[in-house]
Amino acid sequence: MADVRVQVCGALVVDRAGVRVDGRLPGRQGRLLCAYLVLNRHRPVPRAELTDAMWPRQTPGNVESGLSALLSKLRVALGPRSISGRGSVQFTLADAWVDLEAAREAVHNAESAIAAGDWTRAWPPSQVALFAADRGLLIGEEGDDTYAWLTDERRRLEELRLRALESYGTACLGIGGAELAAAVRAGRALTESAPLRESGCRLLMRGLFAQGNRAEALQEYHQMRTVLRDELGVSPSEVTQQLFAELNA
Repeated sequence: MADVRVQVCGALVVDRAGVRVDGRLPGRQGRLLCAYLVLNRHRPVPRAELTDAMWPRQTPGNVESGLSALLSKLRVALGPRSISGRGSVQFTLADAWVDLEAAREAVHNAESAIAAGDWTRAWPPSQVALFAADRGLLIGEEGDDTYAWLTDERRRLEELRLRALESYGTACLGIGGAELAAAVRAGRALTESAPLRESGCRLLMRGLFAQGNRAEALQEYHQMRTVLRDELGVSPSEVTQQLFAELNA
């Protein structure tokens, strides 16, 4: 078990050997700097990049001393070996466990299992990824859109959430039985979150059809076709049209 565990999905939580230390971080900038280094922990981050990330709109005159002070306080909170480097800085606790990294690995494992048609093996990791992604990223640090990197990371997490939803729904559909209701819920969540994502509509159609709701499944196709026509001026893909033809036969 890793000595250091970091949660960036939801509120930032840093645990060292069973003791939470995130409360020792120096305010909001300390939490954001910690999160930035954790999210980029597999590479050295130039100090100039850290400066831009922490002070994106207006760089204070004492920025170098301010950044040095923040890094020093992070080392106190996380341990002296947690952050290394001068010209470039890196989070160096290689054995640390990070929930976002675990979620990425989980959704990859789920997708691999689905590609092999192994629904029961796909089900657990899809849930692991979904539980993490559903919490959002660095909740409590919303503010405005000052931090472009934070907006980008949240966008990537939302894409991971959609992949996890699709994997979970597909696994439930493959398992069938009592899990069909969960497949339909996942399909509805996908169509609500990403109305232009045809794979979500197809999942919902298949789930409804498997439940015996053929007419409702066909209605979802017509709704998707209307959205695509109105928003993009295009028709559903050949894959989606073929599914409609199969369900309508």
